[in-house]
Amino acid sequence: MQNTFRIISLSVLLIIVAGCGTNKHSSNQKTTIYNDNAYMLKIKTDTLFNSQQRICLLAFHKNSLNQYTIDIAYNEVDLEKTSQMASNSNAFAAINGGFFNMDAGGSVTYFEINDSVIGKTRDPKLKWGVSDRIINGAIVFTKENKLKIESANTETFYAKSKKESFVLFTGPLLISNSKLQSLPDMGFANKRHPRTCLGITKDSIIFVTIDGRSKQASGMSLYQAQEYLLGLGCIDAINLDGGGSTTMWIKNKGLVNIPSDKNGERPVANALLILESHTQDRN
Repeated sequence: MQNTFRIISLSVLLIIVAGCGTNKHSSNQKTTIYNDNAYMLKIKTDTLFNSQQRICLLAFHKNSLNQYTIDIAYNEVDLEKTSQMASNSNAFAAINGGFFNMDAGGSVTYFEINDSVIGKTRDPKLKWGVSDRIINGAIVFTKENKLKIESANTETFYAKSKKESFVLFTGPLLISNSKLQSLPDMGFANKRHPRTCLGITKDSIIFVTIDGRSKQASGMSLYQAQEYLLGLGCIDAINLDGGGSTTMWIKNKGLVNIPSDKNGERPVANALLILESHTQDRN
């Protein structure tokens, strides 16, 4: 297992280096290997999409889901920082989750845990356009410890199904079965912003944050994020809440990206967690 995963780590690193451009420009990567099954890669480059980019990747092997599990923390009453939710859950790592109401709190997309519906999809702010052009995918973690990224079925379907540990609607869906998915023609997709994404490759699950809105980090359009994730070997990938919400936290390291919100790390409604199996404890 150790040799296999380190080969995967090296393969991803080589893909990233190859995508970062020529020797005329600067790029650097810092890899932290936590154990045989998990590693983090921090990338700074000025050549990817001809722009300054600062990216964090946290990957772990699919076969390690007996050692790790994916969970979700949430607060439907008050907004809470990703780092706080992760720390309270004794998580190994976390990224911010789905879209939420910044004024009233709570998720604005369908969300269920252990067969209990926590929230249903509400229209995002009008500036995003029609919600089903954006919220068209679902992150599903089954009771058999399998992570799936899929085109969202109906809310009624998931509410009646008893196969899922949790379901979170988000989007847009970026990659499905190794194919780029169509994206809405709007500023939300076309302009560069910080992004948070989740990807699944043949062997690994990848948490991704792409910083933006600064001189050191331009962010990516969703089209660019699609291409980047496909280059990493993602078979399936989906967009989560981004912008000032984009956050990655790792135990004993704290925040590893640099959130763009003017107040630093932004409180959110939910967060995706990586838990060591013996620490599972949902809110």
